[in-house]
Amino acid sequence: MKKNIADSVVESLINAGVKRIYGIVGDSLNAIMDSVRRSGQIQWIHVRHEEVAAFAAGAEAELEGSIAVCAGSSGPGNLHLINGLYDCYRNRVPVLAIAAHIPSDEIGSSYFQATHPEQIFQECSAFCETIMTEKQMPRTINMAIQTAIAQSTVSVIILPGDIAALEAGKHPVSEIPGHVTRPVVHPSTDELQKLATYLNEGKKISLLCGAGCKGAHAEVMQLAERLQSPMVTALRGKEHLEYNNPYFAGLSGLIGYSSGYHTMMDCDVLLMLGTDFPYRQFYPEKAIILQVDIDPSHIGRRTNVNYGLCGDVKHTIEQLLPLLTTEHDSNHLQKCVDRYTKVREGLDELAVGKPGHTPIHPQYLMKLLSDAATTDAIFTADVGTPTVWAARYLQMNGQRRLLGSFNHGTMANALPQAIGAQATAPERQVISLSGDGGLSMLMGDLLTLKQHQLPIKTVVFNNGALGFVELEMKAAGFLETGTSLVNPDFSAVANALGIMGIRVEDPADLPSAIERMLAHDGPVLLDVVINRQELSMPPKITLKQAEGFTVWSMKAILNGRGDEIIDLAKSNLLR
Repeated sequence: MKKNIADSVVESLINAGVKRIYGIVGDSLNAIMDSVRRSGQIQWIHVRHEEVAAFAAGAEAELEGSIAVCAGSSGPGNLHLINGLYDCYRNRVPVLAIAAHIPSDEIGSSYFQATHPEQIFQECSAFCETIMTEKQMPRTINMAIQTAIAQSTVSVIILPGDIAALEAGKHPVSEIPGHVTRPVVHPSTDELQKLATYLNEGKKISLLCGAGCKGAHAEVMQLAERLQSPMVTALRGKEHLEYNNPYFAGLSGLIGYSSGYHTMMDCDVLLMLGTDFPYRQFYPEKAIILQVDIDPSHIGRRTNVNYGLCGDVKHTIEQLLPLLTTEHDSNHLQKCVDRYTKVREGLDELAVGKPGHTPIHPQYLMKLLSDAATTDAIFTADVGTPTVWAARYLQMNGQRRLLGSFNHGTMANALPQAIGAQATAPERQVISLSGDGGLSMLMGDLLTLKQHQLPIKTVVFNNGALGFVELEMKAAGFLETGTSLVNPDFSAVANALGIMGIRVEDPADLPSAIERMLAHDGPVLLDVVINRQELSMPPKITLKQAEGFTVWSMKAILNGRGDEIIDLAKSNLLR
C-alpha cells in the first residue's frame, strides 16, 4: 500500500510519543482507524461517548505532562467532543483533537452530518485548521502538536474522510513533530525589587496559591517562612501545597471554609501565586494585592492588583528571596493557623457514622476513602458536592492527585477522567468520586471499564438529588424544583454490566465495603446512599444568603413541606 495522509498523521503521533487515542469509530475516521490498526503502536480506547474521550485525554495530559489525543467522526461526533475539550482548554493541558469531516466535495452543500468544525472549535482551542491537500501534511500536524505542547492547550485538526485516504506524496514526517521546551521565566531585577519593597513593608501578609505552584512546594514554604505568612490555596493548588505545610490556613471560595476566608480578609498584603481564583467577593477590599503568574493576561482580571509580574512561581521565588530583608513577626501567621486548627477539628467532628444512623453523612464516606486509599492514589471528583467533600476531607501528600472540572465546572467529568487516568497509569489506584447526577449523565461509559478491564473504583454519592443545586436554591430563597433524581440501585446496574457492584445504606457497613472495593483487582462500583439534607456551609454567610434561606423556610412551610425543615435540622444538628 502507498502511504496516505492518515498514515502521515498516525506516524506523526507515534513520533510525538502518543500511545493511545480515545474516541468512537465512524466512517469519516476509517482511514485513520486503519492506519492505527496497521501501525500496532497506538491503542484505540473505545469509549461510549465522545465527550468522555476528550475528558479522558485531558486527564492523561494532566498526569503525563505531554500531549494526549482524542478523536470524533464528522458532525455529531465532533459536537460531542466540545464539552470535554472546553474543560481541557480551561485546565491548560496539551490535547490534540482529530475532528473528522464530511467528504471534501460536499462541504458547503448542507450534506448529511454537515457542520462547520473550524468555527465550532474556535473558542475551545488555540489551533484549529483544516487539512485539504497532501501538501499541508505533515506541517499542519506539526504546528498543531507544537501549539498544544508549547501553550499547554487544545489543538484541533479537521480532516475530511476522503482527504485522509489520499496518497501522502513526497512529504516526509518529522522525527520530532513537537518540541518540549522548559524556559526559566522570572521577572526582571527591577520588577523583583519593587515586589520585594511591597513585601518588606507589609505587616500582615497572606499568600493565595493555585495550580501554578505545581513543582514549587519547597520554594513556597521558604517564602511563607521568610514572610511569616499564612497560606490559602485555591482548589487546584490543594494537591500541590496542602501536605507538610505548617503555614496552611485552608481554602477560600464557595467550597472553602472560614479560616481561609478570614486569612485573606484580615491581611494588609495579599500575594497571589500562580492562581486565577475567580470569585471576586472573596478578595479583600482594602489590602495591597500583588500577583505573580506565568500568563500575564491573568494579572488583574479577577480583582484590582497593585502590582503584577509575569513569572514561573518556582523561579520567581528563588530570585525574590534574597531581596526580602525585613523580619516579620508571627502574630498574623499564628492567629490564622490556630483558626484553621479549630476549623479542622470542627470539620472532622462532622465526619462520623453511627451504626443504624441513616442516611450516611458524606463527610464520613470521604474521610474513610481518604484514610483507606493508597499513598499515590488518583482521585477524580464530579462537580457539586463530591468536589466539596473532596476539598474538605481528602488528604493530599505530594503523591496523590486530584482531578476535576474545577475551571469549567461541568457535570459528569469524574468517570471519564478516571478512564484516562487509569489507562495512563494502570499500576495506580484510581477512584472516581461520582455524583448520582453526574454518573447517570454518562453512565454508559461504565461499559468502557468492562471492555478495557480498567480497575477503576467508582464511588457514587447517591443522595437522590442534584445536591449542590438544591443548596444554591435554598440560599437564593427558591423552593427546590427539578432537582430530584429517581435513581436505580447503581450497584445492580454495575452487576448487570459485569462489574462488581456494592450498595451501602448503613454506616456500620461502610468501612468493610470500602476495604472490599479497594482489594478487588477489577472495576468496582460502590453505591453509597448519603444524606440529601447535608449542608456544606460556605466560608461566610452573606445577608442575602441568610434572607434567602429564611424565605425558603417560609415557602417550604406554606407549601406543606415543613418536614424538609425538620429533616434538615436533624441531619445537621444531630450527629
